[in-house]
Amino acid sequence: MKKKKHKKKKIIVWSVLVFFSFLTIMIVLNINEIKQIIYLYNDANTKVESISENTFKSRETSYIYDNKKNVINKLYDSKDVDYIPYNKIPELATQAFIAIEDKDFFKHHGVSIKAIGRAAYSIIKNQGEITQGGSTITQQLVKNVFLTQEQSMNRKIEEMFIALKLEHMYSKEQILEFYINNIYFDNNAYGMESASKKYFNKDISDLDLSQIAFLAAIPNNPEYYNPLKNENNTIERRNLILSNMKDLNFITDSQYNSAVSEDIVLNPEKSYKKQNSINSYALFSAAQALMSTKGFTFKNDFKDSSEQADYNNKYSELYTQCTNELYKNGYRIYTSIDLDKQSLLQQTIDEKLSSFTEKQNGIYSLQGAAVTIDNKTGNVVAIVGGRSSDKNDFLNRGFQSYRQPGSSIKPLIVYTPAFEKEYSPSSIIVDQYIEGGPHNDDNKYEGAVNLRYATQRSINTVAYQLFQKITPNYGLSFLKNMDFKKIDSRDYNLAASLGGLTKGVSPLEMASAYSTLERGGQFISPSCITEITDSSGNTIYKNDAKTKDVYSKDAAYLMTDVLKGVLEEPFGTGYNIKLSNMTAAGKTGTTDDSKDGWFCGYTPYYTTSIWVGYDKPKTLDNLFGATYPGGIWHSYMEQINADLSNIDFEKPDTIKEAYVNKYTGKRVDNNYPGAVKELFSQNNLPPYDGNNYKNTTDTQKNVPYKNNKKSDKMSSVDTNTDINTESNYTVPYSTENKPNENNTIENKSN
Repeated sequence: MKKKKHKKKKIIVWSVLVFFSFLTIMIVLNINEIKQIIYLYNDANTKVESISENTFKSRETSYIYDNKKNVINKLYDSKDVDYIPYNKIPELATQAFIAIEDKDFFKHHGVSIKAIGRAAYSIIKNQGEITQGGSTITQQLVKNVFLTQEQSMNRKIEEMFIALKLEHMYSKEQILEFYINNIYFDNNAYGMESASKKYFNKDISDLDLSQIAFLAAIPNNPEYYNPLKNENNTIERRNLILSNMKDLNFITDSQYNSAVSEDIVLNPEKSYKKQNSINSYALFSAAQALMSTKGFTFKNDFKDSSEQADYNNKYSELYTQCTNELYKNGYRIYTSIDLDKQSLLQQTIDEKLSSFTEKQNGIYSLQGAAVTIDNKTGNVVAIVGGRSSDKNDFLNRGFQSYRQPGSSIKPLIVYTPAFEKEYSPSSIIVDQYIEGGPHNDDNKYEGAVNLRYATQRSINTVAYQLFQKITPNYGLSFLKNMDFKKIDSRDYNLAASLGGLTKGVSPLEMASAYSTLERGGQFISPSCITEITDSSGNTIYKNDAKTKDVYSKDAAYLMTDVLKGVLEEPFGTGYNIKLSNMTAAGKTGTTDDSKDGWFCGYTPYYTTSIWVGYDKPKTLDNLFGATYPGGIWHSYMEQINADLSNIDFEKPDTIKEAYVNKYTGKRVDNNYPGAVKELFSQNNLPPYDGNNYKNTTDTQKNVPYKNNKKSDKMSSVDTNTDINTESNYTVPYSTENKPNENNTIENKSN
């Protein structure tokens, strides 16, 4: 207590000496501005009143890591700062700065009377011009944090007032900590830890004496002592610092001789590879993670536009706040991004679309986007937002672009929801002409078909009729439950069954939804963030991968088994892109006039969605789900699954086999003519067939027929409904059931 009072008394005496020293300078210069000094003193008091330790830690660089905890990018606004506490600053570092900047640091109380005297003499000699700084380490800290670099008498006076007050508030060790973490080392490096990584690619704790002195040389004149441009200047000042350290007995003669003769080998921090897709998605996911820690509830369903507008405002405000925190709070952001898969996915998209060279403002006109999800964790392991180009493309189409999905939406809102009801893969619906509804290519129809076949052939009329039976409200509710963001009130009509959505879907949403099918109907909100900590390692956010049951296990498995046939059956729309050594399931999708192409597919390990199209939708010849998107998916998935065991999808115990009449979908004995084996949920076994096989008609035998008569319009669809079925409604789809030369299917809406 006595020691503290003694320190306070000495500071008061020191303040009086400083005040009268400057009063003398004013008199000598014939400057009668006592009021100005009083103003500066009061202003200094005001600045100091708002000071806390956080004032000196207001900016710290955040780091983004891949799944192997390698740094892939840094986040900072104007300053690249890595803040370290005093106990982690090497003693040689503090001694180096004291030796070159302020030998009396532990003796004065913020300002040096000797330095003031030299500065006063210089001012008098140069007729009022300030030519000497006379600044202590404390004053330099004040200048760096609170004031400008302006060389003026007023700024100098205020600097001294604040320095005196800082010395009263903080210990010498704290001031050294603040100083070493806030000084500028050029090349946007603030603080010695940041400089250590910038020039030596090491933590400061790993530097030797020579390297420490080398860094301490820079802040005096960062441009002149910039190691990347003027290394000889830096070495010359390093040697001066080492000499001063020896004179002050901070180091021995032996240490000095060794350090001064050491060759400096710079190992500049690598310039992080331009990873716009990773960076933008990681930032987005991290911001949302922080929002969740602040209690924000994410929504995608609103009772009216007013509620939605209010939500959007609150979301935007908090999202901006959390983004700012990521740029300045020194977080460690750990992600699930696998750089090998990321690079491969980017490379595959670039190669498969390389023949399309047209550009607009340096960005390729034809684009592709993709997302890969680890089915076990639900985490994003790769995301590509567009083709590589020399110009920065800041649009990440992987999660920021919403496009029409074509028939790739059918499993999600039509068939799997139907399997939740009384329908099964063997259920029969007639493929026929529908007035005011979708049509098949060349107006050819196949009559009575089961849902397994209709899915694998991507028959539009069947999906359309089934969607009306289960209702759009029911079908689209599954997208809502999987956090699809852009489902609009205008989407609740039959066109949605073929991908006719007002605003569309993103590759991220589609990958997440198909991954949900693989997991037996369990939805995990997609993200690439596994954990966020502060710079000391304290956990801020932990991804606990909560699951939500969206589909039943039985319905999800039945859908997966059907989608296997898309790739395995010769008539399947994806037969040409089946994987050689891995079980897979998937669905093609192409929109009207081939403006958007999709393939969404999965193995027991990974799900990948691919989209190809123009940012401003226009037709691309030969764009189908199985061409460019499917080609990208096949090439990429072949490689990432190559070294994995070929296992089948996990089948629930509640899935049973039964024989059915393939023409009616009803159960029969195994020796019944035309009997085929089919899968069912044990809770939804079909009734026994009471018909004789010989009574079946041609339309029940999957024989294609052409029906253009309006009188044969769909009669099985309930027209007493509030669903939009107006005949003049243009359904944004095109069929995908046209066999190609290899007798496989090019299915435009698939």
